[in-house]
Amino acid sequence: MSVLTVDNITVGYGKRLILENQSIVFDKPEIISIIGPNGSGKSTFLKALARLIKIKQGTISLDEKSLHSWNTKELARHIALLPQITTAPEGMLVEQLVRSGRNPYVSIFKELSDADLAAVEQAMKCTDVWKYRYQQIGELSGGERQRVWLSLSLAQEPNILLLDEPTTYLDSRHQIELMELVKRTQRERNIMVVMVLHDLNLALRYSDRIIAIKEGAIVGDGTPHMMMTPENLAEWFGIKADILQSPRSEETCSICVPYGLA
Repeated sequence: MSVLTVDNITVGYGKRLILENQSIVFDKPEIISIIGPNGSGKSTFLKALARLIKIKQGTISLDEKSLHSWNTKELARHIALLPQITTAPEGMLVEQLVRSGRNPYVSIFKELSDADLAAVEQAMKCTDVWKYRYQQIGELSGGERQRVWLSLSLAQEPNILLLDEPTTYLDSRHQIELMELVKRTQRERNIMVVMVLHDLNLALRYSDRIIAIKEGAIVGDGTPHMMMTPENLAEWFGIKADILQSPRSEETCSICVPYGLA
């Protein structure tokens, strides 16, 4: 299992600092949710983990080797990112898009090998989009498209999967469908999933670990039940909320019920 180490990083855009002097370690195959108010630096932090933004200070290391020392293709075999906003060329077929997930393994102008094609098929069947392989991406619903983009990431066969607000723009049914898929995939592939989530109840239900970010600083790190307390939610989000046990006897998770401003 890969280990991702964040050591005293400062990240920003121009002179504006978003994260400053932050450190944390990701060393287990589990689902980690990053929560926090809008503008707190969650997505910027995820982009730094994916090497999409330059670090002003400190280091992020993958298996004790700085991210910036990794060859781009080699890094893409370990870390895959599903961004919040995705676009595909007009008319592109579903299977064409997912096949691009094998780019880190294929030399330029080379055809995909049988092993590559098998990885593509497995990823598409895992996310239940194999039946759409000959359809254009633009013909699919929002939930179906999101599963296709997840297939692309899984076709990379990463050890670490980064998801930036994966349930954005999805209705409640498709949010649960996607989160169940993420959970099942994480367990089956034994990978690390780090995702930014706005829905606190989804974070409570599906996370093994929750990290809270506020005003560019990591202010909480622990299990969902440690992090999701009325006191923490008041401090981090400025809301009053009750944390209730699920009334369903077979459920072990809690429910967050906001009822006012703190």
